[in-house]
Amino acid sequence: MVAFGKRLRERQIQEWQGYYINYKLMKKKVKQYAIQIQVGVLDRRHVLKDFSRMLDNQIEKIVLFLLEQQGLLAKRLMKLGEQQAALQEQPGISQISELREAYRAEGQDLLTLLLFVEMNATGLRKILKKFDKRFGYRFTDYYVKTRANHPYSELQQVCNHVGLGAVVGAISRNLHDLQGRQGSYLSIYDQPSLPLQDPVVDSIKAAVDKLTNSTNFLNFLAQHALIMQEELPAPTEEQIDDEERYHFVSLLLNLVNTFLYMVNTYIVVPTADDYSMSLGAAATVCGIVIGAMAVAQLFSSVYFSAWSNRSYFRPLVFSSIVLLVGNTMYAMAYDLHSMWILLIGRLFCGLGSARAVNRRYISDCVPLRIRMQASAGFVSASALGMACGPALAGILQANFKIYKLTFNQDTLPGWVMAVAWLIYLIWLWVSFKEPSHYVDNNPSPHDPIPVESDALEKGIKQPLLISSTDKEEAEDGKQESDENEEPPEESRRPATSIASAYRLLTPSVKVQLLIYFMLKYAMEILLSESSVVTTYYFNWTTSAVAIFLACIGLTVLPVNIFVGSYISNIFEDRQILLASEIMVCVGILLSFHAIIPYSVPQYVCSGLIMFVSAEVLEGVNLSLLSRVMSSRLSRGTYNGGLLSTEAGTIARVIADGTITLAGYLGESWLLNATLLPSLVICISSIVATCFTYNTLY
Repeated sequence: MVAFGKRLRERQIQEWQGYYINYKLMKKKVKQYAIQIQVGVLDRRHVLKDFSRMLDNQIEKIVLFLLEQQGLLAKRLMKLGEQQAALQEQPGISQISELREAYRAEGQDLLTLLLFVEMNATGLRKILKKFDKRFGYRFTDYYVKTRANHPYSELQQVCNHVGLGAVVGAISRNLHDLQGRQGSYLSIYDQPSLPLQDPVVDSIKAAVDKLTNSTNFLNFLAQHALIMQEELPAPTEEQIDDEERYHFVSLLLNLVNTFLYMVNTYIVVPTADDYSMSLGAAATVCGIVIGAMAVAQLFSSVYFSAWSNRSYFRPLVFSSIVLLVGNTMYAMAYDLHSMWILLIGRLFCGLGSARAVNRRYISDCVPLRIRMQASAGFVSASALGMACGPALAGILQANFKIYKLTFNQDTLPGWVMAVAWLIYLIWLWVSFKEPSHYVDNNPSPHDPIPVESDALEKGIKQPLLISSTDKEEAEDGKQESDENEEPPEESRRPATSIASAYRLLTPSVKVQLLIYFMLKYAMEILLSESSVVTTYYFNWTTSAVAIFLACIGLTVLPVNIFVGSYISNIFEDRQILLASEIMVCVGILLSFHAIIPYSVPQYVCSGLIMFVSAEVLEGVNLSLLSRVMSSRLSRGTYNGGLLSTEAGTIARVIADGTITLAGYLGESWLLNATLLPSLVICISSIVATCFTYNTLY
């Protein structure tokens, strides 16, 4: 990995050199502190005080310069605004074109300023992390809390870019007024649905999104989907290429694929126990029936992720065909009276899981300006499918025969989904457009590593001769690189195997994957055994179970809206994470059948607490996972999305297997026997979170 000190030196604007964070000096001070504490010259308290003062001075220098540059930008924009006002009376095409170019030039200056803020913010984060690592002291937590929450906080100027946001708005609005309208002054505020087709503004918006890591609803859902974001987007040529590769109907087909797959997953849950008994098996075999799809998904996630490096259309076609065959086999198992046909059909359905392709398409082929909306659509489609599956099962309560084929509540889910996938396959074949300029994100070890574009850094000069100071800095950079996790030649390459991906997992990432495993395990236990449990305790019908599961599924979107729009703006993600884990634990405890008679209110309320808390936990968990995960896991076959999918799928497989095994104890013991492992895993994840709490930012 290229040392940050070297990267800072290469990317900084020479004229602004004195206003960047003095990363080299602060790194040396950290080393000096370590020696002075070791020999007893300074105590820890004095070190903390002195280091805090140094950080305050560095931040003040950065912020004051930032405010000065914002003022200069604002002054130039005011003059351009006066020129634009004069054009309203006598608009001329040449003058409008010149004014538009002037606004674009200001946009480039703003982009340079955003890069300045981004480099300094990264430097602050890295030096704090280095200090914590060197002294084993959780100083970052203390420093950020005391500075960020102060009413006169200078740190907030680096983290929250209100002034820069106003400048972005001014440039965007005025360019929108002028671009291609030849004097027709329509405002972005009047017609916000009209996208501004300007690469400069797209780059600025993407840079602001990267810096603020905003917690609004769309960003929250995008992180919920774990669609990994690349580094600060600089080159406008790549964005133009994204626009050329983007095809709305193809995106829609990916979202429909996500929706249908989630419907396919949960449509069998209300009737799986009844179907198992009709084929001569125990009701608790429903765990195997439901879990067979997850077992196959363990393998399909890997080959679909690899396949999406080369194509999107072919894996989607393959997925549709396999799901068509799988659902047909599931439906025909009833008349063939074969449990094996039923299970093989569900395995085929799992082999058709193309969610890795859907995620990858959004990440690679959707332009930055709408990627958050597309990511939110992915999560929304999943949530809607999760609710519609059980609801559809509740509607399909017919019982008739056509020739030798039986159509009843057990087989109709299979037939309906087979028809749905056939229609989808035809639509896919006719309408999908394979991206024309696809770039392999998983280069071979012999491929040259692409050189980063320096479009944002025009004017930065590289000296022909290296001075003694540069040599010293290079040695410092080499030492810093050695202290980091990865050797330089490997730092930009994606993981090429599960083993290499695992080696990139830090303790924080492992804990987040454990949490994801826990919440998926708890949710699968609740959903998959609901039919058996409610029939045993409350004599619920299939329709009643379907309504209960549909209502639970419908809570997903409102909960995400509430958390993404309100809760995440009040509390830190790690605070929400820990609170959600505790609430999941409370929901599990309330679900146990203890001494008192088990009642519908107890089951429904505890189930809602567990499920809603797990949904909140999932969004925050994946949000934190996307931040603490290595950038090498943001691309390639073995990416962060695949790892989280595998963790969740393994959890579902084990949960469904637990239900079947617990069935041998009898239905009276099923509930408590399946909840006990959930409780143990939940408590373990809470303990692990407490140990890594101060590394979650």
